Formats: sequence, structure tokens, C-alpha cells
Amino acid sequence: MSSSQITIVCFIKAKANTKQIVEQKLKYLAEMSCKEKGNINYILHVADNDETMFIIYENWENQAALDNHMTQPYLAEFLSKADELLEYPIEEKICKVL
Repeated sequence: MSSSQITIVCFIKAKANTKQIVEQKLKYLAEMSCKEKGNINYILHVADNDETMFIIYENWENQAALDNHMTQPYLAEFLSKADELLEYPIEEKICKVL
């Protein structure tokens, strides 16, 4: 494991009436993100006790790979619809390997 590796954990809360749309979009986002250069993994979860709460656990080789990810059109498309789809803004925690 490299010390330049970056881990991100995102908490995404869908509105009750948009849960299926959010799930579909997040599955597509995960599929596309896994194909990106520098992606180690990108794993989508749903909370056991709340089907509207999604958690993404993702690892990137370095900051350049993450920066590239943040410019992808499929990510921009999802983020542009966040206000209408999500209960509140995405909460993310950026972590580095110790």
C-alpha cells in the first residue's frame, strides 16, 4: 500500500421518492469509476437499516487519479442533480493511509 493512496468514504442520503433513481445512478457511477486509470476500488454499499442511505468506499492510487476522477462527465452529471435527488449534500471523508 502506497502512502500516496487516497481513500474516500461518501455518505449519500437519497430522498425517499428518489431512492431507485439514486441507486441506479450510483451503480453506473461505480461501474464507470472502476474503469478509470488509478482506481484501486470503488465499492457501493447500502445501509442495512436504511435503504435510502448509500455509502461509497473508494481508493485511488494518488491525488492525480482522484483529480482526474473529479473531472469525469458521469460524476458531474450526478452531482448536478444532487439537490433534486438527495435529502442533504453528500458527506465525504477523505483519508490517507498511515
